[in-house]
Amino acid sequence: MAGSSRYRFVLGKQWSVAPDPHRSVIKVPDATPGVISRYALTDEQALLAILRYNRLVDLFAAITCYSLQSHLRTSVAELGGVETDELYVGVDRHGVHYVLPVQAKGGRDKLGVVQIEQDIALCAEKFPSLVCRPIAAQFMRDDVIALFEFELSGDEVTVRDEKHYRLVAPDELSPEELAQYRRSTRI
Repeated sequence: MAGSSRYRFVLGKQWSVAPDPHRSVIKVPDATPGVISRYALTDEQALLAILRYNRLVDLFAAITCYSLQSHLRTSVAELGGVETDELYVGVDRHGVHYVLPVQAKGGRDKLGVVQIEQDIALCAEKFPSLVCRPIAAQFMRDDVIALFEFELSGDEVTVRDEKHYRLVAPDELSPEELAQYRRSTRI
């Protein structure tokens, strides 16, 4: 977009993000209320609820995060109207404040670079004093949720981190798996 009700066509690279099928899966005890699990669909709204109930954004970003607003619709200079699926704010152990725009994709939807670029622009304009950490979440097969963090490298959006999580009943997390997770923190 080139401003409110104005569009600009630009030739760019085809870019979308898909979960890496070779990533390890981290099991997390499922804190989703049973009634939500029973009726949740596989769309972005269900994914956003699951992220919130299980604090997966906190786990992934390794900071304490709070949901500030769902489906933020606003305008950004030079772009016009933008929408972010959910906006989190967070703080780390050193007191640094963050803003984490989250894009959620359910079903067969694909994440595109334009959404991430818009999230970065939104954060720069609306929250200039906060560190922007754009996040995306994607449902995968076998009840796995992929989370991505992006960054700007020069003027190009790149994937900074990717992790896969499976929500499980507490008794589905074995002592051997817990020991493996402990060992992996020493690397």
